Amino acid sequence: MEEQSTSAAPQNQDEGVGRRGFVTGALAAAGAAGLGGPASASRASRARRKRAPGRRVAVFGGGMGGLTVAHELIERGFEVTVYERKAWGGKCRSMPFTGTATGGRQDLPAEHGFRFFPGFYQNLPDTMERVPRPGGGTLKDNFVDGKEVSAFYNGTKMVLPAHGSIVGTLSPGSLLTFLSTAVKVIGNVPAWEVAYFLEKMIVFVTSGPQRRLKQWENMSFADYVKVKGKSKRYNELLVDMFTSTLVAAKPDKANAHTMGLMAEAWVYSTLGLGGYGAPDRLLNAPTNEALIDPWMDHLRALGVDFQIGRTLTELKVAGGRISGAVLDGTQPVEADHYVLAVPLERAVPLLNADILNADPNLKALGNLTTDWMNGVMLYLKEPVDLGRGHVAYAGQPWALTSISQAQFWKKRFNRTYGDGTVNECLSIDLSAWDRKGVLHGRTAKECTPEQIIEEVLAQLRRAVPRGDRVLKDSNVHSWFIDPAITGLATPQVANDEPLLINSPSSWNFRPESTTAIPNLFLASDYVRANINLATMEGANEAGRKAANAIIDASGAGGSKARLLDLWQPPAFNGFFADDDARFAAGKPNAFDVIDPYRP
Repeated sequence: MEEQSTSAAPQNQDEGVGRRGFVTGALAAAGAAGLGGPASASRASRARRKRAPGRRVAVFGGGMGGLTVAHELIERGFEVTVYERKAWGGKCRSMPFTGTATGGRQDLPAEHGFRFFPGFYQNLPDTMERVPRPGGGTLKDNFVDGKEVSAFYNGTKMVLPAHGSIVGTLSPGSLLTFLSTAVKVIGNVPAWEVAYFLEKMIVFVTSGPQRRLKQWENMSFADYVKVKGKSKRYNELLVDMFTSTLVAAKPDKANAHTMGLMAEAWVYSTLGLGGYGAPDRLLNAPTNEALIDPWMDHLRALGVDFQIGRTLTELKVAGGRISGAVLDGTQPVEADHYVLAVPLERAVPLLNADILNADPNLKALGNLTTDWMNGVMLYLKEPVDLGRGHVAYAGQPWALTSISQAQFWKKRFNRTYGDGTVNECLSIDLSAWDRKGVLHGRTAKECTPEQIIEEVLAQLRRAVPRGDRVLKDSNVHSWFIDPAITGLATPQVANDEPLLINSPSSWNFRPESTTAIPNLFLASDYVRANINLATMEGANEAGRKAANAIIDASGAGGSKARLLDLWQPPAFNGFFADDDARFAAGKPNAFDVIDPYRP
């Protein structure tokens, strides 16, 4: 196996862009109503000359939240500057594997972690639909539907339903029947355990908002489905596979409220309900090419000023308001409105005593936690048939999930990227960096980069049928580990880009986009959002909420950014009301059970 890795940071050029990002539409302040283009760019130029005082906005952070704020506000006649320390698109960017291109091709594509877009994402696709795509259409046209969601377990492949239907009308009973049929692909889990797991799903979907927020929010998903006392296969095939397939989460760390929301939204998408799209959507090119670059080009045409390599180091407070900001320790920034769109681990150190005195509630951000979920790319000489969509590897300690990307991309891989001999990028998310592996007996953090690749291949081979033959060393051309991970196998191991974890009770510590400081707004995935998960969709929703708050604070008036909520079946409204009453009376959900199927 030819081993290649990189620890170099991605190129931070203003012309290249980052990873989780999306796009805009017409300039509302100039009266445009459709897609952009030369005409809308001209209208943007006129709008910049007409912008009223009090509409200068400084956005710190060029990830999904920051780009969304810029998108919504530039359309409405605000003057917007976005400052980014590292790379446009933040954690949702793709990046080049520098130095791998020959013969006029592009460098092999890499990323912080693969991108997929569940059908219940609504705000982000709405943004994409408002951005013109070079050559025609919009960025939403870059979606490709995955044909299946699958999992491998000890040499067996299980294909989960990508589409389904309810027999009769939607009810708890018909939904339970559908779920029971769907999990028949999962073998060798005791029948009583399967029944218990599915009934806990029915308990959640019939729970009212009070129980969801005040009971399920405060317990882990592992406790909710009572993993203790259950079989190993129950834990590996139902609980672990369920959480890793949906959100690459760990059941002992994710709260039951968040996981329940994602599960029911996934099911409704599979059933074609709620106006949702296909359950498993992917992109037809690397994220920068399909999303970030054209989005930023459009925003530039509308007048957004982008400044890369600029790190926010201080927010100054005077008279209860932000009086200015400081970049890189010395460079002052003045604006009318300030948007903190940096991730949690960057935001908390910026909350100095003056800010916390002005808004003591922001101190709660320090109670939120992050974890590691980073990408590992295997570049293959020949594709391997693992799955036609999102794939999980159940029962493997590092909680691996993957997408074989070349099959979805519109350009032929070996003619576009690398040295002409690579035909596949197997993009893998590694989500459990603190568990010991099967080959070296070390955690991922304790391994060298080479040992991580050896360990990932060993775990994939254990899960996949005839794994040693399917994933041969001779087929691996090269590999890439997210350069946000540094110092592997040393005490200084660190992750520059961890992810927010929706741990039990985390909702109670998450803020709204508005703060008690009238000109400071928040637009990141830790902001409270209807989707209640740290995702591209959550950050997009937070950016829209921040933009709406600035519209109100400025007195600009006019239309606001749309906020699209997760769908709930109207047929269940009676169950929700009944459960709220039961919760207020201290009673359990009417469908709740206590392991009644135990022999």
